[in-house]
Amino acid sequence: MSDPRPGPAHLPPPPSGPSGPSALRTLGVVAGAALAAVATWAAWLGWESGYTTDPATGAVSGPYSVAQVAGCVLTLLVLAVVAGRWAPPWFVAPAITLAFTAAWTVHAASTDDSGLYGVGALMLLVGLGTASMLVCTASWLVARRRRRRPVPAPAG
Repeated sequence: MSDPRPGPAHLPPPPSGPSGPSALRTLGVVAGAALAAVATWAAWLGWESGYTTDPATGAVSGPYSVAQVAGCVLTLLVLAVVAGRWAPPWFVAPAITLAFTAAWTVHAASTDDSGLYGVGALMLLVGLGTASMLVCTASWLVARRRRRRPVPAPAG
């Protein structure tokens, strides 16, 4: 007869050993997240649509369309949720933030004559850093909690 009380024998094993994820897996997730962040920039913002002027109002907008930015934000959100489940947020969030900000800044610096790209880069660094840390942390905590739930004992 099996013991119905929850205890160590009824808990699922940790993901990669007694102390949590392995260093190699963490490194792989962090590297993958950084590459995916650069790919996200390239896919959504690497092809800017240029500035447009509304003929009726004369308002100038751009260089990105609303759809480009929305798609980029949603992709980064999914990336942070997925990567945050598999590696600690204090590694994943900076990887996403620094890689994406670097890709954006290199392009912006090469196309901006005013020097204001530096302000945009700083705003991106702070905003994306904060958002990715929050999302990665929430995802990490949810995944950790699910891994620690007791596994029901088989009926017997």
